[in-house]
Amino acid sequence: MSDMTAAAIPRGASLEFDDPAMAERLEALQPDVIDALPFGVIGFDVNGIVTLYNATESRLAGLSTASVVGRHMFEEIGPCMNIDRVAGRFEAEDALDDCIPFVLTLRMRPTPVKLRMIKRPGAKQRWLLLRRNPPAAG
Repeated sequence: MSDMTAAAIPRGASLEFDDPAMAERLEALQPDVIDALPFGVIGFDVNGIVTLYNATESRLAGLSTASVVGRHMFEEIGPCMNIDRVAGRFEAEDALDDCIPFVLTLRMRPTPVKLRMIKRPGAKQRWLLLRRNPPAAG
């Protein structure tokens, strides 16, 4: 583990989806560590261009990292999130760290997720974290 990773995640701890210091920790982690997280992580710049797409999200969404990085998050990759409730908040709010229930509609397969939106004032990177909801017991 690199010094940055060790500083970002205390020894013996793991990075949890609801970690209050998530933005700072993600910014300090190496991409291979972000790839190993158990939830989807998408980083994009101030123009909405995807700069990071972790292996977990790639596997769960069925989209290769190479096909996503460099494309517009809300216009090309996640048009179902190109609404006021998600994309609009990244535009309208200076600071954002909020979780909402959401239903992804990639390839017309409704997929319930918990969506965490993170934007820090002055930061060049914005984050979307996605945790798939397990199916309800029946």
